[in-house]
Amino acid sequence: MVTLNRIYTRTGDQGTTRLATGEPVSKAAARVEAYGAVDETNACLGMARVHTAADPELDTLLARLQNELFDLGADLATPPRPDEAEGAVLRVSDRQVERLEAEIDALNDRLPPLQSFILPAGTPSAAALHLARTVCRRAEREAVRLVEAGETVSPAALRYLNRLSDLLFVAARAANDLGRSEVFWKSGATR
Repeated sequence: MVTLNRIYTRTGDQGTTRLATGEPVSKAAARVEAYGAVDETNACLGMARVHTAADPELDTLLARLQNELFDLGADLATPPRPDEAEGAVLRVSDRQVERLEAEIDALNDRLPPLQSFILPAGTPSAAALHLARTVCRRAEREAVRLVEAGETVSPAALRYLNRLSDLLFVAARAANDLGRSEVFWKSGATR
């Protein structure tokens, strides 16, 4: 259990923060951007849950995802070390990625096949889940940018972000009355 007695510390007033390892970094560092976008995804899921409270299946799923996003944030805030012992640091696991895949398949089996691109709209819960999906995609891009800058990110963390955005897309479709309230893109409709 984490205990936070003080909310402000003043240590970030000069634009720096500390990673989970204690290493000081700029608040604009690529790693901070990546786990910051994960935090934003989590906040979006919290907003979505305002609209999914009446759907115990979807709300339970989103609650678990919110907890897993904290795990993911901890993973990204702790740069892997070559000598890191397995289990010594909280990391996202391949098992969590596999569970996301199973949930995508189970939700998708209940939906009609897509005949067109859909707009991020429909029911309030679907719109909120689409917002969470797009923020999750940004978190994924930030994590990839981190890797491209030569930083190490656990492979499961990258896979998790990719699958999570897919799951949020399918969950948004499900929240749109199992596809019945989807709003379809009308190509060139306003030309």
